[in-house]
Amino acid sequence: MARKTASDDPLAPVTLAVGQEDLLLDRAVRDVVTAARAADADTDVRELTPDQLQPGTLAELTSPSLFAERKVVVVRNAQDLSADTIKDVKAYLSAPAEEITLVLLHAGGAKGKGLLDAARKAGAREVACPKMTKPADRLAFVRQEFRATGRSATPEACQALVDAIGSDLRELASAVSQLVADVEGTIDEAVVGRYYTGRAEASSFTVADRAVEGRAAEALEALRWSLATGVAPVMITSALAQGVRAIGKLSSARGGRPADLARELGMPPWKIDRVRQQMRGWTPDGVAAALRAVAEADAGVKGGGDDPEYALEKAVVTIARAARSRGR
Repeated sequence: MARKTASDDPLAPVTLAVGQEDLLLDRAVRDVVTAARAADADTDVRELTPDQLQPGTLAELTSPSLFAERKVVVVRNAQDLSADTIKDVKAYLSAPAEEITLVLLHAGGAKGKGLLDAARKAGAREVACPKMTKPADRLAFVRQEFRATGRSATPEACQALVDAIGSDLRELASAVSQLVADVEGTIDEAVVGRYYTGRAEASSFTVADRAVEGRAAEALEALRWSLATGVAPVMITSALAQGVRAIGKLSSARGGRPADLARELGMPPWKIDRVRQQMRGWTPDGVAAALRAVAEADAGVKGGGDDPEYALEKAVVTIARAARSRGR
C-alpha cells in the first residue's frame, strides 16, 4: 500500500509520488484531485507527460489567474523530463504558487534523482508507491483494502484472494470491492472460493498445496484444470518444488515463534503457519521421495519425457502419498 509522510495534507503545494506501482501512483493523484475539488468544485486539473512539459510550460500553467482558480498540475514520469524543464521545476519548488498543487510522479531510480532530491529538500509531501513483488506485500495490500472499507475478512480469505487473483493490484482491488459490495458480514475463505474458484483452482500453488497436504484427488483435479487453462507445466513443477522444500526446511528447523522462524528460513510468517499445518504427516524419507519425484517431473516437462502431463500426475500422486507417510 502507499506510504505517506507525516505531513499528509493532499493540498500541500507539492506532492511527490515515488515508485512504479501504477495503481498506487494513480491513487496518489486521485487523493489530491479529490481534496482539491472538495475545496473548489471548479478546480482545473492538468496532466502532463514529459514531452508535453516543455521549458516555460510550467510557468505558464502556474502563473496567477484573473479568476484566482485552483489548479492541480500532474507531471507523470518526472524522471524523464529534459534538463531545461527540470531547471524550471526546481525554480518553482523554491516558490510554489498559491491555490496550485503540483504532483510529481517519479519512478524513484537513479534517473532524474536531482529532481527527486530537490523536491524532498523543498519539503514536498511524499507518497511511496513501490512495486509489490513479494506475496507478503500483496497480502498486506488486500488486508488494507478490506480495512479501508471498514469490512472484516479472515486471514485465510485474504490469502485465498491473493492466490486466486495473482500479482495485479488493480484486479485485487477490484475483487475486494466486488466482495464488499456483494457480501454481508465477515468475508471468509468459502466466500472467496465461490467467487473465484475457477481462477483459484488454476493456480499452480493450489496444486502444490493440495499435494503436500496429502489430498491426491483434489490435487489431480486442480492439476488438470491448471493445464486446461494454460498454466505452463514448468510453473507447476516449480510450485511443487517450493511446497516440498518448505516442508523439509521447516521440519528440520528448531522450534520457535513464526516471526523467528521466518527470519531463519526466509519465509513470511503467514507461510510458516500454513506449512506447519501441512507438514503433520511428513517424515524425512517422505520429503526425500517427494523431492526425487519433483526432479523427475521437472526433467519430464523439460523434454526428458514423452508426456509432461503424465509426469506431473505421477509427481502429484507420489507427493500426496509421501504426505501421509507418518504412521504407516
